Amino acid sequence: MSSAPLPDPWTRPVPGPDAAVPGSGGLVDRHGRVATDLRVSLTDRCNLRCTYCMPPEGLQWLPKVEQLTDDEVARLVRIGVERLGIREVRFTGGEPLLRPGLVGIVAAATALSPRPEVSLTTNAIGLARVAPALAAAGLDRINVSLDTLDRERFRALTHRDRLDDVLAGLRAASDAGLTPVKVNAVLLRGMNEADAVPLLDFCLEHGYQLRFIEQMPLDAHHAWTRGEMVTAEDILARLSAAHELTPDTEERGSAPAERWLVDGGPATVGVIASVTRSFCGTCDRTRLTADGQIRNCLFAREESDLRTAMREGATDDELADRWRIATLAKLPGHGIDDPSFLQPSRPMSAIGG
Repeated sequence: MSSAPLPDPWTRPVPGPDAAVPGSGGLVDRHGRVATDLRVSLTDRCNLRCTYCMPPEGLQWLPKVEQLTDDEVARLVRIGVERLGIREVRFTGGEPLLRPGLVGIVAAATALSPRPEVSLTTNAIGLARVAPALAAAGLDRINVSLDTLDRERFRALTHRDRLDDVLAGLRAASDAGLTPVKVNAVLLRGMNEADAVPLLDFCLEHGYQLRFIEQMPLDAHHAWTRGEMVTAEDILARLSAAHELTPDTEERGSAPAERWLVDGGPATVGVIASVTRSFCGTCDRTRLTADGQIRNCLFAREESDLRTAMREGATDDELADRWRIATLAKLPGHGIDDPSFLQPSRPMSAIGG
């Protein structure tokens, strides 16, 4: 990290010599990173049971009273955008399409000024029905999780026979203009490694942008081991056997995916190598869980509670300051390679991607 002075999270310049507004800065951590990308989990529930996320019987869901209401979600997103410099908002789950008020929450986010980019990560079950309404609410784009195109492997991976629903959701998102439609895939050793090339060919054919994600230690049963993980190198080797891949020279910035041009471009494929090629040094994300906790990292073991303060009458300024203080504690990296690393107590479904 640079040794240059860090931005002051408590003030920002305003017109006039040496003028500043107390308590109006952004989300700056002690390592100089500024969070401008907000991931909001709308529910911990899901209608699939992906083996790398939760057991077949599911998990103990959050009681409704502990979950943020639609108005509370909208308020915290507004505070993030208007007071804390958030420029991108991604709604996640669990499965966000299970949230009854999703369309209204999206509409509230897209109505903010300055308007953030608003996207959604989903398994696409039910998306065929709701995609037009989401587009009308102003949603910009969709990320769809899809790990295989083989029906039997899909059933084995998710414990549900819903592949046709996912494919229909992808088509509906594209038809509704929620583009670019991105497909997120996780490869598991001994299960769906053979799907790497078919998934890429499928996305090339339909104009979707494919991103492979290394399996991360966020499973509910804590069975993840690095030795069993399909790495970025494994993925690229499989793809290179069928396609010519060349590094994309476009500036990556804080984007998590490394990109390669496929057969000379313009189509690309990305790999999010969270474990083997971590990008913590450029991380610009902050996370809000469905029960109103701020998390600085997917792998954080500490959270900061905004829900209780909000329900006890905290003002917008007070909530913003709590969020700033929480951000200051962000660690320099996720620490997966550290011998002392421990998985967070919450699985991915309860954190939000």
